[in-house]
Amino acid sequence: MSEATADNEKDLPVKEAKSASTPGGLTHERAGFGKNVWTIFTREFASYLNTPVAYIVICVTLMLAGVYFFMYQGGVWQLDRASMNRLLTIVPWALCLFTIPLFTMRSLSEEKRLGTIELLITMPVKDSEVILGKYFASLAVVGVQILLLAAYPLLMFSGMKMGDFDWGPFWSGILGLFLMSAAGVAIGLMFSSFTDSQILAFFLSMATLVALYAIGSAVESVKGTFGDVLAFFSFQSRFEPFARGVVDTRAVVYFVSIAVFCSLVAFRNLESRKWS
Repeated sequence: MSEATADNEKDLPVKEAKSASTPGGLTHERAGFGKNVWTIFTREFASYLNTPVAYIVICVTLMLAGVYFFMYQGGVWQLDRASMNRLLTIVPWALCLFTIPLFTMRSLSEEKRLGTIELLITMPVKDSEVILGKYFASLAVVGVQILLLAAYPLLMFSGMKMGDFDWGPFWSGILGLFLMSAAGVAIGLMFSSFTDSQILAFFLSMATLVALYAIGSAVESVKGTFGDVLAFFSFQSRFEPFARGVVDTRAVVYFVSIAVFCSLVAFRNLESRKWS
């Protein structure tokens, strides 16, 4: 916190007190739950959009997905039908390897590194409001990238009139990507709450998400109880029905449960700092 900000806080104790990295807009007067969550969300979301990192990550990811979709091993042109399955097979890997870890690594670790987390938890804002505001901000940025995937079928089948296209499987795939991202963002937020190092939070999140998705490749070759366990935890196995146009309610419950559990862990870890 700068000296000017500190002086202003002394002179006006009920006014806004924040640092550059603290989710601002929170006064020393207790506001409603929804208002505080919305304030933290808007500040965090704006902080992503005010830096070039978000635009670079989204553009590079979409470009690489496009190269794979149109050009790798002949691309989509080798298929005899209008389908986005090829795109839906590469995007989950991009989300696990880069997008989600990059957009969650700074959520709480940067607050810890700069010391602004101590200011945040002493203000009249609940720890749950902090977690939810940061969680929804990170998920919103990831969601923007997922929605931009619609540009490919819109361009090909609506703009260029390349044929009839069944939008049902595509939108169910987008829903699957969003649900998987909801779980992944919660995992990233959890690891960000464990450390003050953004780099460590990034690699822990990436390793966990890649492992959870990659074990799906081993499900078919592993039989018995162990194979069933791998299929149960695999993000890939849970996502595949959505890519085929089937909304699997069991997968919905699984992804939501992961999101809730990891968010609760992040909440408890943040709450424990008050007693340390």
